[in-house]
Amino acid sequence: MKIAADFSQREIVHSQTLPWVPSPMAGVDRRALDRVGDEVARATTVVRYAPGSQFSPHVHAGGEEFIVLEGVFQDEHGDFPVGSYIRNPPTSSHTPGSKEGCVIMVKLWQFQPEDRTHVRLQMNAMGKVALPHTPGVEVTPLYKDAIEEVALYHFGPNASLHFIALDGAELFVLEGDITEQQDPLGRHSWARLPMHHAVAITAGVKGAKVWVKTGHLKDVDNQIERVSGA
Repeated sequence: MKIAADFSQREIVHSQTLPWVPSPMAGVDRRALDRVGDEVARATTVVRYAPGSQFSPHVHAGGEEFIVLEGVFQDEHGDFPVGSYIRNPPTSSHTPGSKEGCVIMVKLWQFQPEDRTHVRLQMNAMGKVALPHTPGVEVTPLYKDAIEEVALYHFGPNASLHFIALDGAELFVLEGDITEQQDPLGRHSWARLPMHHAVAITAGVKGAKVWVKTGHLKDVDNQIERVSGA
């Protein structure tokens, strides 16, 4: 299966307009943002757990990264409410579910194979620092390695951010609304911007919080190759 699989193209998806598609596990539905592969896939997905639903225990051979958007996500490692940012590296395992129900944005098979770093952060409780030479924009760093950098950007009303995404970028709007170039992105909208794209973000009148990942698209061919060999 291929969804938005041409990584040289700019992609915009308003996830809340997509239908929910049942997964193989009862009570767990999905909205695909991008995907290369079938059940084992390099994928970016919004996933909804019905109250009391649970996946079977499994190992994440290619790693798993997710943000809790609504409700409380749970596994044997803890309870993770809205604003949680989690990285479960390759070879990690868990039994995910939710007693009250939840919605997450999750990315699979997008780690470096040697990565063994667990990350469990509550973004809503973290500090932020002003972005130099960018009035009205503050940033909360979340993760950085040799390939990628992940951060939460806080935009004040009408604030703007411009940069060149030399190795690609990905945006997911958590609160408020923005435009990227001339395209509006509201709550839970997603953008994948190709390498060398001139990123131009402007927040709406109420500001915005945007999850931003950069650098990772330079490794996308290797990610797909690892999925194919799984």
